[in-house]
Amino acid sequence: MSSFVPPSVGKMLKPKTITAIIILVGILLLLGTSVYVVDQAEEAVITRFGKLLTTTGPGLRFRLPFGIDRAYIVETRVVQTEQFGFRTVTPGVSARYAQDTAMSTMLTGDLNMIDVGWIIQYRITDPVAWTFNVMDRRETIRDVSQSVINMLVGDRTIMDVMGFERNEIQHQGIELMNETFREFGLGITVITVQLQHTDPPALVQAAFEDVNRAIQDMERYINEGRQAYNEAIPRARGEADRLIQVAEGYAIERVNRARGDVARFNAVYEEYRLAPDVTRQRLYNEMIEEVFMEHDSAALIDRRFNNFLPFWDLNSGVQGGR
Repeated sequence: MSSFVPPSVGKMLKPKTITAIIILVGILLLLGTSVYVVDQAEEAVITRFGKLLTTTGPGLRFRLPFGIDRAYIVETRVVQTEQFGFRTVTPGVSARYAQDTAMSTMLTGDLNMIDVGWIIQYRITDPVAWTFNVMDRRETIRDVSQSVINMLVGDRTIMDVMGFERNEIQHQGIELMNETFREFGLGITVITVQLQHTDPPALVQAAFEDVNRAIQDMERYINEGRQAYNEAIPRARGEADRLIQVAEGYAIERVNRARGDVARFNAVYEEYRLAPDVTRQRLYNEMIEEVFMEHDSAALIDRRFNNFLPFWDLNSGVQGGR
């Protein structure tokens, strides 16, 4: 029997048609393996026969086809995030998170257990190092980050981790992670370390809440004591300053009065030295005058006859006079 070939098939199987198909396939393969596109947030690392050749920026790019040149696309302008101690259950604006206790439970410096969740954000700054230096890049990032946070938490008490030194842990975490990643040659830079939660384990949550309330009461009492101190001390200091000023004024007055008495005594002495009898009589008269001015009546002792001599105020004498 002779086989029958349709005319249309015979035309398609002509050498020229087959050659055109082969050329078209070759062109498609050539374009598919030589043209590549780099996005605005990416860079491409180009190798030739497995050896680093160059890096290229965004745009439509060409390379040697058929696997001679290979392009590794790296997102260098994208901030990437890793989560630790929790995982996102429902992404989006109203995201929900579930705790990952296998990673979040840590031991603090005062031998207490605490659950810590955190995130890190990083950018790829060296696409060549990122492409070639480390094989398990994501696992390396997670292992280093967990090691750093464990060390920082283990150096502090549980109360410091939960409150006072959160910012310090985040700041030191960035520095230590970047230092380690530079030593590994990973080609990334950590830009954010943020603690999401620092809570005691659920079994002792109530006890820690009591401790926190006690600490808050302690701080409140301290603040009230400081307020009372700030009110009482300035008042006492003001009263002390007033008394000191009064005493200083009294001292100045006494000193000035003493100096005046000394000056007056010196003046009387000079007069007495020049005229003793006259000065003696004048002083006696002045003393008698002061006695009669201060008292309505006075009794003087007659030392010769050992008797009292009454002196009466003549201004209030008997009517009609004597």
